Amino acid sequence: MSERTAGAASGPRSAAPADATAVRPALKARISSVLSGAASEHRNNANPEGTPRPTGRTQPRRARLRLSRIDPWSVMKASFLLSIAFGVVTFVAVFMVWSVLGAAGVWDSINATVASVIEGDQPSDFDVTNYVGMSRVLGFTLLISVVDVILLTAIATLAAFLYNMAAALLGGIEVTLSEEDR
Repeated sequence: MSERTAGAASGPRSAAPADATAVRPALKARISSVLSGAASEHRNNANPEGTPRPTGRTQPRRARLRLSRIDPWSVMKASFLLSIAFGVVTFVAVFMVWSVLGAAGVWDSINATVASVIEGDQPSDFDVTNYVGMSRVLGFTLLISVVDVILLTAIATLAAFLYNMAAALLGGIEVTLSEEDR
């Protein structure tokens, strides 16, 4: 018995007689068998209950996917950019609100109201813009936005690490995607 025949007889393809040489299927046949196996697996995943589909109406295709890992580096980059955008939007929104309040005369009205309440015999030098003026509010908003960028980036990256650890234990989140009928 040759060395090739002995190896073939002890392997998984031992259906051939011991004196015949093991013939490997052609590449086309192997590819065809792999593709048919994949197609049957896809059909089983698309129709997990095993119920036959109605012949008159076609059902949408479905695919069951599992989110097993999230890349922390990509989460960090995306959360950093989104939190910067959120900080810029917050800064611009506060600027717009304070500009509209100043143009509407709200600060002058508040100053007049406080002066009429406090004022007795002497005029009051109270000015609300000393406490909530544009420069103070925008400086505070900028500080809060910077802290927000750092915290949101760190929290999102930590959440990605925690998800990866939980997915390693539990398998991740399973999602079923389907196609709409048009």
